[in-house]
Amino acid sequence: MKKISETAFYFDIPHLMMQAGYQPFKEQAAAHLIQPGPAPHSGLLYDETDPNEGLKTMEVMNSMISDIGSWQSGLPLEEELARTWHNDMIWWGPAGIGATYTISRYAQQHSGPFRAGLSDRSSTGHISRIAEGHYSGFFGWPNFTAKPTGGYLGLPASDKKCEFRVIDIYRREGNKLKENWIFIDLLYFFLQQGEDILGKLDH
Repeated sequence: MKKISETAFYFDIPHLMMQAGYQPFKEQAAAHLIQPGPAPHSGLLYDETDPNEGLKTMEVMNSMISDIGSWQSGLPLEEELARTWHNDMIWWGPAGIGATYTISRYAQQHSGPFRAGLSDRSSTGHISRIAEGHYSGFFGWPNFTAKPTGGYLGLPASDKKCEFRVIDIYRREGNKLKENWIFIDLLYFFLQQGEDILGKLDH
């Protein structure tokens, strides 16, 4: 008999801190909003879905992962993103980074600073990938490793390689991705750089 051997639960503690009046991060490029459900209100699947729709969603997600995973498509950032994202995409990022709307704003507020601030980025692992209907997602830690040599999220520049723990959920519309809910364990990322955000609450 197969049994579950390990489970993980991610809770956006920094968002709770912000609601309580704390500001755990020094910089945040985009506004942080309470993440809503999918725009078409179709996140709960009550009936069986066409397996081909799930395969389409998985294919688009894998193409997007391949683009960002190589970190060197050779295309300008916005052109690269447009290969797999709708222009009016919505990226629901975690507290500390924030949410952003449209490819151009996403490139300016997250993807651009992310790539500029992190070097020696490994390929993306995303060990577990799932898809059903118009929705897909991945997890599996570490998703990738990198060094914040350009500084990131207000941290001083560092040559210390760290792990990123990420959970991503996507919604496909047509042949491109439309919405993305992403959870990043930023507390752990900062802790690896010697910044104990939760520990500072005792002072």
